[in-house]
Amino acid sequence: MARAIMLQGTGSDVGKSVLVAGLCRMAKRRGFDVRPFKPQNMSNNAAIAAMPGGGDEMGEIGRAQWLQALACGVAPSVDMNPVLIKPESDMGAQLVVQGRSRGSARARDYQRSKGALIGPVLESFERLRKEADLVIVEGAGSPAEINLRARDIANMGFATQADVPVVLVGDIDRGGVIAALAGTHLILSDEDRRMIVGYIVNKFRGDLSLFDDGIAAIGRFTGWPSFGVVPWLADASRLPPEDSVTLARRTSHLPAKLKVAVPMLSRIANFDDLDPLSAEPEVEVVFVPPGERLPRDAGLIVLPGSKSTIGDLAFLRRQGWDEDLKAHHARGGHIVGLCGGYQMLGRSVDDPEGFEGEAGRFEGLGLLDVETVMQPQKALREVEALSPRHGVALSGYEIHIGRTEGADCARPVAMIGDRPDGATSSDGLVTGTYLHGLFGSDAFRARFLREFGIETGGTNYRAQVEQALDNIAMQLEEHLDCDALLAAAR
Repeated sequence: MARAIMLQGTGSDVGKSVLVAGLCRMAKRRGFDVRPFKPQNMSNNAAIAAMPGGGDEMGEIGRAQWLQALACGVAPSVDMNPVLIKPESDMGAQLVVQGRSRGSARARDYQRSKGALIGPVLESFERLRKEADLVIVEGAGSPAEINLRARDIANMGFATQADVPVVLVGDIDRGGVIAALAGTHLILSDEDRRMIVGYIVNKFRGDLSLFDDGIAAIGRFTGWPSFGVVPWLADASRLPPEDSVTLARRTSHLPAKLKVAVPMLSRIANFDDLDPLSAEPEVEVVFVPPGERLPRDAGLIVLPGSKSTIGDLAFLRRQGWDEDLKAHHARGGHIVGLCGGYQMLGRSVDDPEGFEGEAGRFEGLGLLDVETVMQPQKALREVEALSPRHGVALSGYEIHIGRTEGADCARPVAMIGDRPDGATSSDGLVTGTYLHGLFGSDAFRARFLREFGIETGGTNYRAQVEQALDNIAMQLEEHLDCDALLAAAR
């Protein structure tokens, strides 16, 4: 049975996902058979993963656990993230348990019932422990949210039941890290406090020795040992992000031959589809927040995926982005729609049974001659395909509900065996596809960008991600007491 250790944070967005990925790669480099695990995740950035027992059936997990599996050098499985919450509105979300959707629930109802999910969580955890030497667990939010402790399955609720020691992570970049660590110590129960074996200070900029007095202060307030201070990890920006709150802070290199504008939809999903474009030196990817217009100097606008196509179609119109898209097209600009963005580009989206909320037929943007009908069956599959326009192979994955048909489907974006996917307008300026991850296919991306006068120089995007994981692992080896961390696992 594998030993395990868990990273919890003093708050959200303290860098737990990157640290777990880096520690997974560190352990792999040391020869461990390691697995990532996150009991509960809340994200619309989902990935495809294998279901227990083998076979061809696929399920959903958070994209961060897909990345962490890559860091471990293993195929992702739904056991790595047994509870996934995919927000659909401010009040409700889709609940995915061990890869399968259990429908939608209001936030209050989920909080009341989530305690019952500890069974599937522990079941998945035990399966992972039987196939590995080490499991590195990631918490969610913070254990200091003691108002949620009674039914918690994501932090101390899991750690105490599974008897997994906890390392607390504080983010010094946001300020107040001493108070965050000391305050967490103060308000935790004795039982929960005993689970913590030490802490990590993350995202330090500058001379690490300047925080020596801070380490001493934290020790006086908490009695916890420090596993080390992690500097700002520049390579983290080369990894796929999970949380959309980071998008507004992302910057791209300048100058660039091609500006790609991406509207930040209210339920934006799988936005890491754009990362391979961001990695190209001559491409600038700009995520446009609500309240701002789409830039007129963009050569390409990408409508990203959405967890709520109909809701985000209305949101898009409230920002005036529909008019910006039409003006961009009239100027000869290119538009690509991915998954939900593809559905929005058509003439209509029909949801006769109200899978996304209110039943009805909703007018699309009309930039593609296609129509979408929402259906209960969700497509979940990995894809190997051929681009008929560019004559190159590409790979990706599908994760959507809905069937899209129309005249522009006669010009597909991809051929998946004998099955066409996607559509292209008669003028060739607007395309849409259900395939996530197609820009990660190096040959396809090179041919696509060549149409904008950009030569990629043979960029290998996956190799860049692998190198970033290696670099982060080496920095963690340098700045953390990894021997003590591994020794604390049980």
